[in-house]
Amino acid sequence: MTGARARVGISGWTYAPWRSTFYPKGLAHKNELRYAAERMDSIELNGSFYALQKPASYRRWAEETPEDFVFSIKGGRYVTHIRRLQNPTEALSSFFASGLLTLGDKLGPLLWQLPPNLPFDRALVDSFFAALPRTAMEAAALGRTSTLDEGRTWTAVTTDRPLRHTIEVRNESFVDDAFTELARSYGIAIVVADTAGRWPLLREVTTDFMYLRLHGDEELYTSGYTPAALDAWAHDIRGWVDGSACPDGVGRDVYVYFDNDTKVRAPVDAMALRERLAGA
Repeated sequence: MTGARARVGISGWTYAPWRSTFYPKGLAHKNELRYAAERMDSIELNGSFYALQKPASYRRWAEETPEDFVFSIKGGRYVTHIRRLQNPTEALSSFFASGLLTLGDKLGPLLWQLPPNLPFDRALVDSFFAALPRTAMEAAALGRTSTLDEGRTWTAVTTDRPLRHTIEVRNESFVDDAFTELARSYGIAIVVADTAGRWPLLREVTTDFMYLRLHGDEELYTSGYTPAALDAWAHDIRGWVDGSACPDGVGRDVYVYFDNDTKVRAPVDAMALRERLAGA
């Protein structure tokens, strides 16, 4: 036994087409997170990609989810898509000041998704990885340098814990041993991204956890996963959890998020995969 475990969830939970399909008819919008969290043990919060969230929001989300629930947080596009990883310290300070540290033990990995038109530049990626805080205390210290209004920030961390980072690449130039070794040297996971063949599918083990984003089996963001496809993913995930698919034989925690939300497939597929992984 390694103590590693798999968590399976969805990317976001607020989608109009899910109402009266996944969510029961008449369920109040304010209760949707609570409903989803009763059926899976993690959610990837993606609103943080588009705009900084507020401490009060993070506190509310923590209160509405079970004790053992975990949120993965998607890093802001201002860092990845607008600044394109260049001189990230100021932007990172605001991100870490915005309240995500209030989640405490419910804070899971931090996801950094790169745009398709950003090619691999070793020096740029190296400097970005070096700028990422590795612990909650480091993140709080960085957040205290933010210029955000005081009412929009929370950095009062009193208990330190490691932070996990993962990066999703969408340019073929990242299919490079130099990138893999760079991620491994910083202890950053490379996202295993199933994008129906549009962008690279990397399966490298670079740190103590694996992070999967399943965007669609045959059609990006739209198609669901067949029973056979879910069986195949469950097999791979078990291998990472028990260590049989890891070079060193040591099991990894695995985080899996379905992002094929267009036709209300994400929650259905997530629950189906969770059933297959019961006990993993």
